[in-house]
Amino acid sequence: MFLCRNFPALLGLLLVVCHARPLYAQADTYQHMRHLGALNTPKDLQDIRRLIAQKAQPWYGTFVILRQNSHDAPSYSPHPTDTLIRGTAPHHPKENYATLFNDAAAAYALALDWRLTGDTTRGGAAARILNAWARHLHHIGGTSDKYLASGLYGYQLAIAAETLRDFPAWSPADQKTLKDMLLHVFVPMNKEFLHTHNHASIDHYWANWDLATLNALMAIGIYTDHPDLYRLAKGYFLHGQGNGALHQAAWKLYPQEHLAQWQEAGRDQGHTLMGIGLAGTLCQMAWIQGDDLFAADQNRLLAAARYVARYNSGMSVPYTPYHNSDVTQPYIAPKGRGLLRPIWALYEGHYMRLLHQNAPEITSIYEKNPIEGGGGQYGPNSGGFDQLGYGSLLFLTAHALEK
Repeated sequence: MFLCRNFPALLGLLLVVCHARPLYAQADTYQHMRHLGALNTPKDLQDIRRLIAQKAQPWYGTFVILRQNSHDAPSYSPHPTDTLIRGTAPHHPKENYATLFNDAAAAYALALDWRLTGDTTRGGAAARILNAWARHLHHIGGTSDKYLASGLYGYQLAIAAETLRDFPAWSPADQKTLKDMLLHVFVPMNKEFLHTHNHASIDHYWANWDLATLNALMAIGIYTDHPDLYRLAKGYFLHGQGNGALHQAAWKLYPQEHLAQWQEAGRDQGHTLMGIGLAGTLCQMAWIQGDDLFAADQNRLLAAARYVARYNSGMSVPYTPYHNSDVTQPYIAPKGRGLLRPIWALYEGHYMRLLHQNAPEITSIYEKNPIEGGGGQYGPNSGGFDQLGYGSLLFLTAHALEK
């Protein structure tokens, strides 16, 4: 009798307990991922093909840059390895991670070219690269930098694969081999870093480390049809505790200026730009899946992008000294200020051209580099490959065909 009378209260208590879990662990209604589900919808790609055919700018100019990039060569040969090493230390094997960031850039460029032109020689070259790594890679090692490798190259391989996913000559068996490799080599490292942060304090690692990891989990989740991985990345970005979560990455709001200070602003601008770029890519993947992370917390990411764009355009910004368990940064860092990175067309396309937001800093910095290239066109080292690029080809289609 007591149980029956108090069943509603007990049920309510049970629901409270169940909902006390972190939001990124909760189930939702996803049954499968949308395909194509990387950075563009099929309609986007159809519009881009028309704009290239019309030689409209900047789409045609960016396509020319894509074709000029040595990574978009049908003769490109992959350089797979059984063990990928990032991070140098005594008694560690020699670093070799440049082989993968070059091959991932090539796989994406070739897959994108095939998607836009139907060039099967390029589609076949992209499949050859992805197959080589799927069959060979078994381990990622090195110093703690190995988690950057598992994040950055995990998301890049998965986006390249999603772009190529229905290429007729890429067999289901080969795709399964790649999916298995991504799920068994990259995902365990991604999850380990997100949950333990290499056994360091939760605030020790910079925003870009978390964001690289979140991009990998989301992209791999999309390509392999694992909604659980997608949910983990999405939920952590919105509600997580590490520096890559939105509230920690864009940690200090300046409401009157509509700006938000980026977590790495006192470190250097190269890593700040990297983080903003990775956050944009994450939100774009979610947007294609039907989730608007761009608008989270009243466009908090837009405020952060405006902050970074304004400072890297030579203008002043407010700055609050930053402290965590590892560093104290009393001043904003001038190192790397003004570096070009292929990240701004995505923000320009989404916030300004699609949503008609007012962010003159972003438009100004985008217009300094209106034809965005890809891997290797912003330097030969890892920083030149952190973004897949070609944003001025991919993200500016809104209203372009209405003229």
